Amino acid sequence: MRIRTPDQFPHQVVREDVRIPMPDGTLLYARVWRPVTDEPVPVLLEYLPYRLSDWTAPRDAQRHPWYAGHGYASVRVDVRGHGNSEGLPGDEYDETELTDGVAVIGWLAAQPWSSGKVGMFGISWGGFNSLQLAARAPEALKAIVTVCSADDRYDNDVHYTGGSVLAVDMHAWASTMLAFVSRPPDPAQVGDVWRDMWMRRLDAVEPFIHTWLDHQSRDDYWRHGSVCEDYSAVRAAVLAVGGWHDPYRDTVLRLVEHLDAPTRGLIGPWSHQYPDRGLPPGPAIGFLQETLRWWDHWLKGEDTGVLEEPRLRSWISESHPPATVYPELPGRWVGDDAWPSPSVTMTPYALPGTGPMRVRSPQHTGVDAGRYFPFGNDSDLPPDQREEDGRSVCFDSAALDARVEILGRPRVRLRLTSDVPRGQVIARVCDVAPDGSSTLVTRGVLNLAARHGRDTVAEWEPGATEDVTFELNGIGHAFPPGHRIRLALSSAYWPWVWPQPGSEAGWTVDPGASALDLPVRDPLGDAARAPIVFEEPEQAEPLGVRYPEVAGQRPERVVVRDVAAGTWKLEVDPRYGGTRIYPDGLEFTEDALETYTIDESDPLSARTRSDWTIRLHRPELGWDARIRTRSEITTDGADFVTTNEVVCADGETEVFRRTWERRVRRTAG
Repeated sequence: MRIRTPDQFPHQVVREDVRIPMPDGTLLYARVWRPVTDEPVPVLLEYLPYRLSDWTAPRDAQRHPWYAGHGYASVRVDVRGHGNSEGLPGDEYDETELTDGVAVIGWLAAQPWSSGKVGMFGISWGGFNSLQLAARAPEALKAIVTVCSADDRYDNDVHYTGGSVLAVDMHAWASTMLAFVSRPPDPAQVGDVWRDMWMRRLDAVEPFIHTWLDHQSRDDYWRHGSVCEDYSAVRAAVLAVGGWHDPYRDTVLRLVEHLDAPTRGLIGPWSHQYPDRGLPPGPAIGFLQETLRWWDHWLKGEDTGVLEEPRLRSWISESHPPATVYPELPGRWVGDDAWPSPSVTMTPYALPGTGPMRVRSPQHTGVDAGRYFPFGNDSDLPPDQREEDGRSVCFDSAALDARVEILGRPRVRLRLTSDVPRGQVIARVCDVAPDGSSTLVTRGVLNLAARHGRDTVAEWEPGATEDVTFELNGIGHAFPPGHRIRLALSSAYWPWVWPQPGSEAGWTVDPGASALDLPVRDPLGDAARAPIVFEEPEQAEPLGVRYPEVAGQRPERVVVRDVAAGTWKLEVDPRYGGTRIYPDGLEFTEDALETYTIDESDPLSARTRSDWTIRLHRPELGWDARIRTRSEITTDGADFVTTNEVVCADGETEVFRRTWERRVRRTAG
């Protein structure tokens, strides 16, 4: 990693905090880094609810000053009702957020220091709204870089997968946002009005989980903000970036296939992080330099060669033993000038077996699934899959006599018979080494009630036999000679997906009428192409945040089995940031624990719980804000039952407490 000091940039940089007025008079808090120049410059925007004055400040310091030093006004804005922005918080990507975003772009384009051309970038939430605002096509927005985002809010987001409720992250993320939205503005930025602003926000809080569970099929709520509804609406040039260990990577493949606007795709081995940060798995790349080429082409009119790059650049991982963290993965970069690529052929692999096979997995199948959102922590990725394979029905190829390289989304075609109306199919593709170790390559989920479409609920006629087809998540992977390709099928996958009532009965698969289709890539064309290379990662100087050591820190991920009771408990510390002390004196303490429990024989025993505590402390101001939240979900088969609680204190004095208890009819997920 190269760290550039201010004197090593082409431009000196100045920073100022401003308030951007919205049409209704609400002021959004923004931080602007600008190059010292008399000439107007293009503007780059990152627009998030995650508090620019503290939570994202370390990450912001790595990139915004770097862009400014290279001749751009780089701007970070807090979404309405978050951080130090005025107004009340709303749902994610709601109409107010997007309307405000268009107004922010217009304001930035009209500033005297602006050339009138705006680019937008972001990861996760910021990548989502970059893509969604591009679909609004404001005149000034010329290009975006969207990282780890989704074009489909229903089936490629944090709420549902394959039509099933994501237990592991719909609840975890809803509870995280409940804690985040309950944080107060900072009196160091807003003054004495912080307490009144905080109380108004807290009075407006509504747990996201209520809304998300109210919409268990792909309806108009999810179509809002889903760019896949109309790809032609996007006019700005799009650089779409993802990682094979990020759950949103399929969006990159769809964008390079379907967008009419100038588009390039980049998928590396990364987790849910910017590719320059050096967090595992690597290798990291000079991502800021790569995006600068994109901005210079579209916002400054310079010929940087970005349109000469392949339409899709992707990483092909070589086979590797299973592990929960990899500093770097072995592999290589490949390029495809079109997607779908003529170098990739969907190749069927027959499933060995001569008769129907019953798949009836214990309900704790999935405890070794790893984290839905890997962030680069030590326990994020799936461990050896042999125990999960033992809880599944597996179909292995013969030992390969030649290398098989895949790139894209595998697909399963299954002939199933079910004796119950509801159920799920989980398919995993694993790379099995000669020593028997099993490395997860990719996976996919199908809620059988959603087999005819995510907007349709069609219960299975008990005893009926049907053919179902669904895709697995995209991947680039090479199976070496001597290894076997394993398809593992299970009827449960907790806590990734909520089990369906009656799903303990499982279902029957007919292997003779089923197949695994792999997107096999012919690497022969790579020899004629120049190697794909990236510069070394480079960033601006770090902010100087201190991270004190915490005594007795709990493990990241623990599985507890009660053998006599037949229950399993998974405890997860998401480790988003922990305790840190900022250069301006702010002490930020953050602690979270997610708990998932289930009886191995009872799908209705599933339970999730998330507990958060946050403290924001400025000793010099005597400011001491404390937030504690608790969120729980259970199900009785007919309904989801949710409980959410927020307790806030100013020092030792409790100033707010509210508990929500709600039942939501289980209609589909």
